[in-house]
Amino acid sequence: MVSAQLNLTRNIVAIIGNGIALCLFLSPTPTFIQIVKKKSTEEYSPIPYLATLINCLVWVLYGLPMVCPNNTPVLTINGTGVIIEVVFITTFFVFCGCQKQRLVIAAVLAGETVFVAVLTVLVFTLQDTTKERSLSVGIVCCVFNVMMYASPLSVMKMVIKTKSVEFMPFWMSLAAFLNAGVWTVYALMPFNPFIAIPNGIGCVFGLAQLMLYAAYYKST
Repeated sequence: MVSAQLNLTRNIVAIIGNGIALCLFLSPTPTFIQIVKKKSTEEYSPIPYLATLINCLVWVLYGLPMVCPNNTPVLTINGTGVIIEVVFITTFFVFCGCQKQRLVIAAVLAGETVFVAVLTVLVFTLQDTTKERSLSVGIVCCVFNVMMYASPLSVMKMVIKTKSVEFMPFWMSLAAFLNAGVWTVYALMPFNPFIAIPNGIGCVFGLAQLMLYAAYYKST
């Protein structure tokens, strides 16, 4: 009975988590509408979108039944995230006026693709059990998830320097905080350190962004 209730609670949290994660992935949409209208990326950075893409890619690998069974919510939402981030990055690339930045974006995308491809081949050729695969891929996921949540640090630095939150969208910061919080709860039923640790750290980064927004939004 307790196990059934725990599974039900876990599924409910997963549904909520997927909903919030989708909001997080879509939260830059107003920014990209502005980019398309102005035909310029202005001072926006591609780093958060590149970081989110590699994060989603490795989590898709982790969520596969052959790697970590019973994590369908992780697989579905990150698969959706991959599609969304590809659209955003393509838009950024098209309207980026700096050729050097375009080359950097292309190089990073190529590096991410090669990395995930090599990781996938190694995992399925060198490891035979889901326990081994989930451990190795989980560690990689943990690292990239922290990187995704930390990616707005460059923007936060700009906020402090300019005392303006123009290039740090509120809804993206709020969604990041809520997303990290819900997935931390999900990771406790049962405990999954690879989901709990990076999302716990993500809560801290998300809260820091919201505090910065509260401090500087009036001066923007």
